[in-house]
Amino acid sequence: MGTPKSRRWSHEVTEHSDALDLEKGVFNRRSPRSIAQSLRRSAEASHRRKSDPYRSAMSMLTFYINRAGKSLPTERREKLEAAKSELRKLYGKGSGRT
Repeated sequence: MGTPKSRRWSHEVTEHSDALDLEKGVFNRRSPRSIAQSLRRSAEASHRRKSDPYRSAMSMLTFYINRAGKSLPTERREKLEAAKSELRKLYGKGSGRT
């Protein structure tokens, strides 16, 4: 089980990423497409990211899903996984997993 310090660390990364300035509440949006569009805007506007916008946006989404772990409700996990598919569509990527 994670310590309070490690929980704060992941929350801090999500809230204040060194690579992306995320819109407030982006991961709590109802629409997977809206989540993907917000991540795309943030990634494309960033001048601090180390890789291309697609990889940065997908990495942040995957990070959030992984850090939430088993505590993430099934419905929200499915919505966030669908946001990955939407992000692939927005960038014209294949259906391969990242």
